[in-house]
Amino acid sequence: MITLFVGGFPLDMDEIELVKRVMPFGQVNTVKIVRDKKTRKCKGYAFLEVLDKEAADSVIENLHGTSIGGDRILTIKISEEKPKPAARPWSPKPQFSPRPQFSPRPNNDYVKVDRAPSSSPASSSDTFRKKRPRRPTD
Repeated sequence: MITLFVGGFPLDMDEIELVKRVMPFGQVNTVKIVRDKKTRKCKGYAFLEVLDKEAADSVIENLHGTSIGGDRILTIKISEEKPKPAARPWSPKPQFSPRPQFSPRPNNDYVKVDRAPSSSPASSSDTFRKKRPRRPTD
């Protein structure tokens, strides 16, 4: 299979019209008109697959540079095959350690407050203040 790039055809042309234009010069296997994802309007180019190199050459020599729809000129060339990216090897998902276990505080009514800046550990003072009571739930 040879893939052809076809550009410059009218934006209102659909797949059947394009295939009818190309069929006298070579058997078309597949056609893909590129469209905008949101508006579904034609972008003005397509990709055709023909069966062999002779059909591709015939289509190019007969249709490349011809006028279609007034001021539009067809551009047809063989599309270069892009190598497919190598498949990434399968790897298991990373294993995460379970949540750390915290021991309860000895006195749950008070919270430790560090009022000294964290940059000077020598001046840190350990003070405790009483927790605010919870709001009553209805």
